[in-house]
Amino acid sequence: MKPLTLFCMLAILITACKNKKTEQAANKELIRLLTLDPGHFHAALVQKEMYPNVDSNVYVYAPQGQDLDLHLKRIDAYNARSEHPTHWNEHVYTGFDFFNKMITEKKGNVVVMSGNNLKKAEYIYNTIDAGMNVLADKPMAIDKAGFELIKNAFAKASQKNVFLYDIMTERFEATNELQRAFARIKTLFGDLEKGTPDNPAVTKESVHYLYKSVSGTVLQRPAWFFDISRQGEGTVDVATHLVDLAQIECFPEQALDYQKDIELLSAKRWTTPVTLSQFAEITKEPAFPDYLKNNVSSDTVLNTYFNGSFTYKLRGVTIKITATWAYKAPEGSGDTYYSALRGTRASLIIRQGPEQHYHPVLYIEPAKKKDADFEKDLNNALAEIQANYPGIAIKKAVKGWQVLVPEKYDTGHEAHFGQVMQQYLRFLKEKKMPEWEVPNMIAKYYTTTSALEIAKKSGTK
Repeated sequence: MKPLTLFCMLAILITACKNKKTEQAANKELIRLLTLDPGHFHAALVQKEMYPNVDSNVYVYAPQGQDLDLHLKRIDAYNARSEHPTHWNEHVYTGFDFFNKMITEKKGNVVVMSGNNLKKAEYIYNTIDAGMNVLADKPMAIDKAGFELIKNAFAKASQKNVFLYDIMTERFEATNELQRAFARIKTLFGDLEKGTPDNPAVTKESVHYLYKSVSGTVLQRPAWFFDISRQGEGTVDVATHLVDLAQIECFPEQALDYQKDIELLSAKRWTTPVTLSQFAEITKEPAFPDYLKNNVSSDTVLNTYFNGSFTYKLRGVTIKITATWAYKAPEGSGDTYYSALRGTRASLIIRQGPEQHYHPVLYIEPAKKKDADFEKDLNNALAEIQANYPGIAIKKAVKGWQVLVPEKYDTGHEAHFGQVMQQYLRFLKEKKMPEWEVPNMIAKYYTTTSALEIAKKSGTK
């Protein structure tokens, strides 16, 4: 063989080896999603868009049934839409051993969990123990036993060098972001008040509706959604978002100790009545299933503990949380939210009622009627805010000022799922999360599950 020919062959071989190593390195960094038993529409919303470095092949492990069918239809709709279509390729396994199959096959490295919460904490722990990352919809825990599993799952995640994270979409809502930002400007907000049970420093109230539209169609809810042993009560479900927001607003980027920093004061729970016709309208089920019969009165009204309210202290700051559900929103409205932070200099209040056309609006209200320097300090604070949020403005309101938010910041609730996913992907790429995230997730689920325990002992409303 001629020297030149031999040299060419060696060069080709070296190049092929380098390319193979590059390809292997790229494959190692590629994120591959697994979806476990997707019984909630949030499982689909994290796939409403495509992401760089995420494989378009997604492996779904779930029992056969309506939950799976609805999930796949939502993904198909995203793939088929005319504007910015996705191109997910769903590979589905429906055997009775779907969870063990997922663990043994390990066809992906990030497991998305959003659905029936009965076994979610157990699934999370065992998935982490198998060395796989988990992105879980709230709530990760719906009772004290679940809290203990989640707490242990975080410890296990640290040992296994994997990341467990929950989907906190409300952090990305524009008025929530701005409320946090203004609260951090001490010359405007002052110090956070301590408050009392009768006049909390922080008040958060959320009203949700069972009948709602998602991705342009009326949401079909599974019948098990009305079973609190599978979905969880309002105290441990929607309230998870409210506790999360309270923590990052009161003590931003600070690690909380659930054993020292939290004191539960009071809690209560009450039911939402749903008629058989209403139940049939959103579940497509003609009758209440047997597992709900104990909560049915007069054979026609289902009563579910969707509602909860509790008051607690976080490092001495009194906070009141209320989460409620009704059947259907008034025409032209939807889920609503109220949030008030009381500072020594000003209160920051988000309102979302008829006056705001059911759209969240942030108000800044001085604590004192006569504060000669307040408007000057407000304008200085606004300039600071505008450096990070160009276009934000203010205008006079009855009790103070209204914050004007350009439409570009109003991305909508569904878009926040993509923002959470992008944030989580950054954690995976950088191989680290902010140090406060894990202790604060533990503190959050300790708060909600402890409040539920008190509410159950306190009787019902």
